[in-house]
Order: sequence, then C-alpha cells, then structure tokens
Amino acid sequence: MRISAGELLEQLLDSGSFVSWDRPPLEVAGSTRYGEELRRAASTSGTDESVLTGAGLLRGRQVAVIACEFGFLAGSIGVAAAERIVTAVERATELGLPLIASPTSGGTRMQEGTVAFVQMVKIAAAVAVHKAAGHPYLVYLRDPTMGGVFASWGSLGHITFAQPGALIGFLGPRVYKALYDKPFPEGVQTAENLYRNGVIDGVVSIPVFRRIAHRALSVLGGEIVTSSPAAQGIRPGAPEAAAESVSAAYAPAGTEPADLPAWESVLASRRPGRPGIRDLLRQATQRVPLSGTGQGEADRTVVHALARFRGQPCVVFGHDRSGQQGENTMGPAALREARRSMALAQELHVPLVLIIDTVGAALSKEAEERGLAPEIARCLADLTTLNTPTISVLLGQGTGGGALALLPADRVLAATHAWLAPLPPEGASAIVYRDTDHAPDLAAAQRIRATDLLADGIVDRIVPEHPDAADEPVDFARRMVQAIADELTELRTYPESELLASRRHRYRRLGLRAM
Repeated sequence: MRISAGELLEQLLDSGSFVSWDRPPLEVAGSTRYGEELRRAASTSGTDESVLTGAGLLRGRQVAVIACEFGFLAGSIGVAAAERIVTAVERATELGLPLIASPTSGGTRMQEGTVAFVQMVKIAAAVAVHKAAGHPYLVYLRDPTMGGVFASWGSLGHITFAQPGALIGFLGPRVYKALYDKPFPEGVQTAENLYRNGVIDGVVSIPVFRRIAHRALSVLGGEIVTSSPAAQGIRPGAPEAAAESVSAAYAPAGTEPADLPAWESVLASRRPGRPGIRDLLRQATQRVPLSGTGQGEADRTVVHALARFRGQPCVVFGHDRSGQQGENTMGPAALREARRSMALAQELHVPLVLIIDTVGAALSKEAEERGLAPEIARCLADLTTLNTPTISVLLGQGTGGGALALLPADRVLAATHAWLAPLPPEGASAIVYRDTDHAPDLAAAQRIRATDLLADGIVDRIVPEHPDAADEPVDFARRMVQAIADELTELRTYPESELLASRRHRYRRLGLRAM
C-alpha cells in the first residue's frame, strides 16, 4: 500500500506539530508537455513538488523531516525537488536538528535528463555534512524507493528501516525487462530480502518506526545522566591515571579476585547458562537493534545496537554466544558489521562498547576468500585510531583473532572467568604437545585468565562473579552494566583527542610493563 507524504507526517509526528519549510519550487526550463505534466501532478497529488520538508515534534522532541510524495510524478527528483531537499538538510544542520528522511521515488526525473540525475550528488553531499556535524540522520524507506534516490540519500542513514512489502532497489523491474527482455528475479528487490541480507536494519510500520526513532534519538540526544556517585570523583590529570583511580574507587575492601586456576575459568566460560550480550542489553534503559553491514552482508553470530546503560548513550557491538554453534562462528561479515558500529559511534560522537565472547573466528574456505584476516587487521587499525571513547568487555571466551579484533579500547573490563588467548587451550596443546591433554597446563602457562590479564596491563578492571555468572545471570548482568556505565561516565569527562593520545600510548607500551 502506497503511503502519501501527508499520511507519513500524520503517523510519524505529534499531532498538529508539523511546520512546513517549503517555498514555491524553482522554475525549471522544460517543454510545454513537461509544464503540463507538472500542473497535472500538482492537481492530482495536492502538493507542489515531489517532496515536502519541514520540522515537527516526535514525542516532544523537535526533528526536521523530508518526505517524498509518490503521487507527484512518481516521487521523481529533479532540480527543484533536489534544491528543496538540500535547503532543508542545510537548515537542519544549522539548527542542530536530527533529520528524518522518508523517500518513495522512482528515481531521477527523466523529463529533466542528466542535470536532474547529478542532483543526487549535491543531496548526498549535504547529508554527509549533516552527519559530519554529529547530527542523527534516520531513514524510513517507503514503497517504492528506486534508482538514484535509493543510491544516494536513501542509503546514507545512521539507521535505516523500511515499510513492509516495499519495493526497494537500484534498477527498476520495468527498466530491467526493457533492457534485457526478461523479468527481474522475484523477491530480490523487497524490504524483507534487503533486511535478511544486511542492507537495512529492519522492516516495520510507521507507528513502530516512530517508536524506534524516539528510542534512537533518546540514545543519541538529550541529557547525559551521571550513572553513579562513584564516577563523580576528582578528575585525575590524565586518562591513563583515571583507569587506576576509578578501578580503586569501585573495588570494595576485601574483594580481590580469587586466585582460581585458568582451566577452571575456561570451563566456567563455556557453561550453557552463562549470560551474554543479549542479557546486558536487557538491562539497557533504551535500545535500538541494528542489523548487517548496510552493504549487503549480515552475520547472526554478532549483535549491535544503539543503547543507554544507566543513562549513558553508546553504540554496542559484540559476539552473541547464543548464535555460535559448532563451526558457525564469526566470519568476515561480522567484522565488517563491527566496523560499521565503529564508524557509527564516531559519526554520532557517542562511545563504543565492544563485547568479546567468542570461540574464535570462522575457519573455512569462504572466510579466507572473503577476507577474514584483512578485516581483523582493519578492526585493529580502526579501534586504535577511533576518535570517540571506547570500552571493551571480556565477557567469556576470548579466542583468537575474532576476540583480538574487538579488544583495543580506552578501558578494558573483564568478568572473573573471562579469558583471552591466541587459540583455545586445546588448540595450543595440540601445537606444543601434539595432544589436547595438556590444555590446562597451557592455559596456566599462557596467562590467559582475567587476573593475569590485569597484572599484565591488558585489562583495567575485573567485574566479579559470585561465584559464577551462570549461577546469577541477572545479578551479574546488572553488575557488568553498572561497571560499563561508570566507565562511560568517567571517559566522557575527557576530550576525545586526549583519550586517543592515551589509547595510542597504552598500546605502544603493551608488553613493556615488566621491563
């Protein structure tokens, strides 16, 4: 069912709050026939162009809105429509407003030719400037969204959702049939298929998108809530000094981590009932699940979302222990999703929280051919240079490059039974002793347990389990979320440039502590 611009605004915004920003459209030179088409389109659609712009309230929060009207020449974008869009984007940027765009369009206005086609460049540029200024850009794709509109401002959202059943794609099926004399494969250019393949974040109705947009903007804007009195102490002189003072402030007397054998922690980390990333997200005050790379890939062994932990906004990304079965472990697409979360956090100027809980990266022909190792390298490079606060959490198993790829951060927390190793202890034993019987000995010798990681400067703080997180999943999840929120509160007191310099220094000195 096609949804008009007016219907979208009515369902998306608070009643009666929309205020139009539109002026009469630019006059564009064209044939007499085109002039007649414009007049008929205005008469039948009730709008003066294929796009409406303005501002309104979404659950009391002011937002800027751009909405296409398909009834006006199939929502096509020409010079006048593009100028209206760019003017609205620039005004939203100047006012510091979040921007919600809802395209529905056949693409470029053919009657205006190439000059209309290249308008997509200036629209994309305006959106890029808006995002670079740190302002949210949310997209809701309606039926249909095709061609240059989808290939420009329709695909640049920080988050992107679509109308159920919407036709969405680059080359329209009618054009494909005319060019190749055969129908386009069915079921490809649908909102649902694009969601399954990681191109968009979800398929929802407008009322549901309204709730999602509200939650997303609640994460990304508004008051920053101080999470605990412990995080309000005197600010140390430098971020690296803060790690020591904050950890000391949170550690009650007599709660030194127990000196447990490393193998005991390995076994505890593998217990089926151990809480994972989804348990942490259930403790979030706001959360918006995201999906895929936005570039046609999705990996169900990872989870990412916008969230608030005890009032602190962040982008969350991590391994999903419930999604890892047998050889179904994280592949290159999971790491590309991780890099999407990194870029999202930096663009929106919110902290990034990474959750490590993996049996290791995929070992397969497909993983090698699709660039697993290069993606691990890019994650390491991105995290060590990311210009936003970062926290990494060793929640359970931390095996190999798949764990290492999410490790570099301003603060690294670990659960009591979390561990980090280049291989699972059985694998290390197979290399050294040609059997798996020596796995417990290798686990101890390689210093993989949380207490060893703390002593070696890899971890900043251990969050206790009483005595095992699997026996107290809810209480442990609350404890870990509070620890994350406290660290976020502390980190947000530092300039991003100062944190970045401290992070580089931290990893430059890694391994030299005992020298």
